[in-house]
Amino acid sequence: MLHAGTVCFQSAETGSGSIGNSSLAAQYASAQSVLVGLIGSGIQASRTPAMHEREGAEQGLRYIYKLIDLDVLRLGPESLPELVTGAQRMGFAGLNVTYPCKQAIIPLLDELTPDAQALGAVNTVVFREGRSIGHNTDWWGFAESFKRELMDLARERVVQFGAGGAGAAVAHALLTVGVGTLEIVDTDKSRAEQLASELCERFGGERAAAADDLKPAVSRANGIVNTTPVGMAKYPGMALPAPLLHPGVWVADIVYFPLETELLRTARALGCRTMGGGGMAVFQAVGAFRLFTGIEPDPERMRQHFQSM
Repeated sequence: MLHAGTVCFQSAETGSGSIGNSSLAAQYASAQSVLVGLIGSGIQASRTPAMHEREGAEQGLRYIYKLIDLDVLRLGPESLPELVTGAQRMGFAGLNVTYPCKQAIIPLLDELTPDAQALGAVNTVVFREGRSIGHNTDWWGFAESFKRELMDLARERVVQFGAGGAGAAVAHALLTVGVGTLEIVDTDKSRAEQLASELCERFGGERAAAADDLKPAVSRANGIVNTTPVGMAKYPGMALPAPLLHPGVWVADIVYFPLETELLRTARALGCRTMGGGGMAVFQAVGAFRLFTGIEPDPERMRQHFQSM
């Protein structure tokens, strides 16, 4: 473990210390070191550390990825200032940020990229020359995954569940890849309305709206996207009632632990085309790795790393 004041940063058990012979160990010890971490809640089973560390090794780096799990540390988002400051002082190159911290971390940063500023959400923080810069690689990660898996399907009308940090990124990606109208559902309708307003301002026209009535919205949709935590191992279930699903929609879920969520399983049983959260997880990691290291990673190799876990 690493310590910063009263906060401990856990090592991800990904084999980063499993160098098998003396020559490899010497090469590893002399390699450029990159220290990064992931801040979030319920992240013990995350595949991100192993994916980064394996690609780092392939690139000749001594790449170390730490988990900063709020649940394990018994901390809440109010501890973010201490965590971010501690990581920066300890020489971290940067941090990945996940639920529930993607928006809460913004006031703590020195600068936001235009994407992060527009989306109001940060999933990657880079520390450079004493400054902290917030990026968003989530939207690009979802868009790249969508282009590879569902781009051939109709997307005139899509219903998205969730208007939080991940929801803002995915909504941006959906309109970027050509969704005609996006209807947004959130337990806090005002949050859905706010996101829809921001999207209309950014993309023009009436491209987004908060859904007023769930049943007709889903019945007329070409696609359904879940961006909420519902479906994660920690939050089992579905974001929408199962009877609303129908064979005429494609279904995407950004949850990747488990990869086979209840939503995807139910949709597939109806004959729907589906897209799991693995692709977004891989491509957002590709973007983050590039930002942390300045090195272009191999996306296909990172996908293989992810799928092998």
